[in-house]
Amino acid sequence: MSGHSKWATTKHKKAITDSRRAKAFAKLIKNIEVAAKMGGADLSGNPTLVDAIQKAKKTSVPNDNIDRAVKRGAGLSGESVDYTTIMYEGYAAHGVAIMIECLTDNKNRAAAEVRTAMKMSGGTMADPGSVAYNFHRKGIVVVPKSAGVTEDDVLMAVLDAGAEEVVDEGETFEVFCEASDLVATRTALQDAGIDYDSADAAFVPSLKVDIDAPTAHKVFRLIDALEDLDDVQNIYSNYDLTPEVQAQLQAESE
Repeated sequence: MSGHSKWATTKHKKAITDSRRAKAFAKLIKNIEVAAKMGGADLSGNPTLVDAIQKAKKTSVPNDNIDRAVKRGAGLSGESVDYTTIMYEGYAAHGVAIMIECLTDNKNRAAAEVRTAMKMSGGTMADPGSVAYNFHRKGIVVVPKSAGVTEDDVLMAVLDAGAEEVVDEGETFEVFCEASDLVATRTALQDAGIDYDSADAAFVPSLKVDIDAPTAHKVFRLIDALEDLDDVQNIYSNYDLTPEVQAQLQAESE
């Protein structure tokens, strides 16, 4: 979510504790509602909804909650769902670029809360486009390292589906592709009998910034503050951590 380093992956897995579980569930439910509204409740014709449901199930969202979200989004329950996607741009410590994707039913509330969190946590807002040019929309499929699946297995499965690269992230493999090839890529994995945890379109930086441990703490503090906001759905950043800095952060957290 907030960069693709091993440390970031581990950190944000640990962040989904009981205190944050409700917020995490709410954001996953929003994804399901929007997917159902856009493509309908029929899973066979709505791959975006399939992926949203799978991601929710992987995070232990109860099936009843998922079913209600599908019906609500598709308009089958008499309730209306009307969310707008808004992207905010800014900077964290050391000039680290931040893109904040909101999914909200109240633009004014989202804007005010994002600006306040940025100000209170050491970030600065940026003009539209001043950060976005450094990011490109990509499809990312996360494959767990299970049942002896190797990087070559994953690569062979997705090569003809448009995948660009497979990156070893420690506990998982991340498959990168064009956003338009996301469905084909995750389908190729399914056809090869390879399980995946999530398949999402995300903003990936073309240029990363190395940061030290003290700066990382400041960046993570800002990201945590933004992730606590109900309207914030995803955060993308261009920070990078060397193995040495990752080791230092890991040692500090133990």
